[in-house]
Amino acid sequence: MGYDKLEKNLIDIIKEEQAKLGFFKEDIRLYYPLSSLNHFFAANDTADEMQKRLDALPASLTDKLGDIRVSHKEDRFCFHIPPQGTVYVHDNTAGNEFIKELVNLVGRHGCTMNEILDLFHTYSENIITEEMDNGEFDRLIRFADNPDDTYYYCFKDEGCHIIYHRFLPEDYTDFDF
Repeated sequence: MGYDKLEKNLIDIIKEEQAKLGFFKEDIRLYYPLSSLNHFFAANDTADEMQKRLDALPASLTDKLGDIRVSHKEDRFCFHIPPQGTVYVHDNTAGNEFIKELVNLVGRHGCTMNEILDLFHTYSENIITEEMDNGEFDRLIRFADNPDDTYYYCFKDEGCHIIYHRFLPEDYTDFDF
């Protein structure tokens, strides 16, 4: 189960990167804190224990994304994914139209929070939104009924543009916003 969650998240991040930057056949490096990896595996591993767990990734993952090299410095892990992984995501997974539209929307000068809410509502009438006042973000928006997109999207209006970051639910809880 943990490897399946990890695989889904790696693919989701690659899709998001491709929505932002376009498709390139290239190596990429994705970074995770130990706490996020422990959430995937419902574990409480030390960094060294997690490294051992990740040293032998299952073929179900490496057959798709290639020979992923995982390393860590203290509690920060790096997943070095070869070009095979970016090609696999581009050629063999359904595009995430929502993330593409979100990236395009927030990348446009003058984007408003109402437009972002409208975009979420085009994908589901059942969204959860909360105002935030923590200095980092202004608003949380998430889908209440989409098992394929359980991320928590946090937005910050910086005056001339809006930025976002998406978190796994467990990571969001860890931040205690």
